[in-house]
Amino acid sequence: MRILGIDFGDRSLGLAVSDPLLLTAQALGRYRTQNKEKDKEYFQELVSQYEISEIVIGLPLRMDGSSGTRVEKTKKFARWLEKILSLPVTFWDERLTTQQALKILSGQKTDFRKKKALKDQIAASLILSSYLESKKARNDDTQSH
Repeated sequence: MRILGIDFGDRSLGLAVSDPLLLTAQALGRYRTQNKEKDKEYFQELVSQYEISEIVIGLPLRMDGSSGTRVEKTKKFARWLEKILSLPVTFWDERLTTQQALKILSGQKTDFRKKKALKDQIAASLILSSYLESKKARNDDTQSH
């Protein structure tokens, strides 16, 4: 079983998937939303293909930790995903992941559109990596007591 990481955006989503041992996150691509039916088919196929058991979505909190309009849109999307896939969805603080992704890409010699597509995937990978590290730390902590 794997975990799907999502960097949610209005028109496109950055995607990442964990390895089966839940140790690492790999960029999976970028998905441009279309309509509810096509989006539903896409995510159902993704869950089946990668044997996804959980979804982590970056929660776009403001730097002071408060919620804005992006948070409500993200939560609405998460509720929809939970309903159509019958899988647990976890929110993960994504503050600064876009800046980290841009920093990673800053040395790359690629055009703006390519960087934008990669930025979303890298942000999803960073969100998922952070979640996996936290999950591992909690498990290690539980086993040491």
